[in-house]
Amino acid sequence: MSQPLITLDFLDKAPAAEALALPTDVRVSAATRTGGARKLYIESYGCQMNFSDSEIVSSILADEGFDTTEDVATADLVLLNTCSIREKAEQTVRMRLKQINSHKKRKPGMLVGVLGCMAERLKSKFLEEEKIVDLVVGPDAYRDLPQLISQVDGGQKAVNVLLSREETYADITPVRLNSNGITAFISIMRGCDNMCSFCVVPFTRGRERSRDAHSIVQEARDLVAAGYKEVTLLGQNVDSYKWASEDGTERVNFAQLLERVALVSPALRVRFSTSHPKDITDEVLHTMARHDNICKYIHLPAQSGNSRVLELMNRTYDRPWYEERVRAIRRILGENCAISTDMIAGFCSETEEEHQDSLSLLDFAQYDMGYNFFYSERPGTLAARKLEDDIPLETKKRRLQEIIDRQQLHARARYARMVGKVHQVLVEGPSKRSADHLSGRNSQNQVVIFPKQNFQKGDYVQVLATSTTGAALLGEAV
Repeated sequence: MSQPLITLDFLDKAPAAEALALPTDVRVSAATRTGGARKLYIESYGCQMNFSDSEIVSSILADEGFDTTEDVATADLVLLNTCSIREKAEQTVRMRLKQINSHKKRKPGMLVGVLGCMAERLKSKFLEEEKIVDLVVGPDAYRDLPQLISQVDGGQKAVNVLLSREETYADITPVRLNSNGITAFISIMRGCDNMCSFCVVPFTRGRERSRDAHSIVQEARDLVAAGYKEVTLLGQNVDSYKWASEDGTERVNFAQLLERVALVSPALRVRFSTSHPKDITDEVLHTMARHDNICKYIHLPAQSGNSRVLELMNRTYDRPWYEERVRAIRRILGENCAISTDMIAGFCSETEEEHQDSLSLLDFAQYDMGYNFFYSERPGTLAARKLEDDIPLETKKRRLQEIIDRQQLHARARYARMVGKVHQVLVEGPSKRSADHLSGRNSQNQVVIFPKQNFQKGDYVQVLATSTTGAALLGEAV
């Protein structure tokens, strides 16, 4: 099934729930044709959790007689599932809403709604001041969508942005409209209890709650039965996953859950995102080491290489702690385990020397990938209330570029280490380079491109890496 992808050129990216995905992606859910009486167009912004949530929304509305469409002009209901991590992301959504309202003028019966993090944060602006949407629905209120749509059909605006301490959508089977049929997301928990001073997520997604471990394992089994080859376990902080049965006889932490999912099938690759440096344990690392089908890739956001700045960020660890976690990964999983990070340039009161500490942490960790941003103040966060955003924009941009340049050096070196080695690659589809080549990823989450021959999407292929572009490996099947 096709998966349209629009790439937005954000120079000043900001961490989307610890970079569950780069917040530059916009995905339009693929079309379904089941004979539904109404058409839903759903556009998802930001992190992987939003893409996963859109699949839940599509499932809820499919039961209400909605098919999805990839053509906004034909839609009866248009939903934007939004990211509120930084101002520029919000501006992009607002510009998109203006474009959509031009369609609405030509089709007056079209309903327009905003879902997700912006819904919770800007509900009054959308509904009362700007009057540009018909319904506003927060991330814990998707079950209420049928009633809210009925309310709008009756001529009223509708809103539900209440946060929940229980909602996990564990009983809803997502409609995999954002999937390539090979890889899929499984949401294992929702919300965040970490009050990082720069981050709006705890205010837009609420408190942490973990999903029933049995429902997660069953979803993985169902995906294997449907032909999927890889799952990514999603949470704002997967390492804080903890579930207990109602009678208290069964308790499952993240390491135990990870093992249960890995045991579903040896042919099922398992990834996860994202780990918080304060919570990732040796038990998780040893679980990864025991199972070949758990990918050897960890996203471990540092945010800064300086302990004073980390304290201002309320990260609850210092640089020595972070360095010890990197050493543990290398010790238990080996030098070929890939590590990626987030780094924020120009946080409140950051000095030039403290910026240099971030560069030296890049040198220490030798990251395979980095999602790097300059600081952007978000209303309502601890930093916005208590700290002064006192670093000039030009200084932030210069520091960010220095971080990007240093990280690219290490990424190229890490890719070069993989040349001459054989990699198990899960084919995800044709390469953008050529229709005669296929593209997939290895265990380290590195893109590998090789001649198509007779291989198909979904195959595992042993590929000898013969060269690298610095952002992908090129090779030949062996």
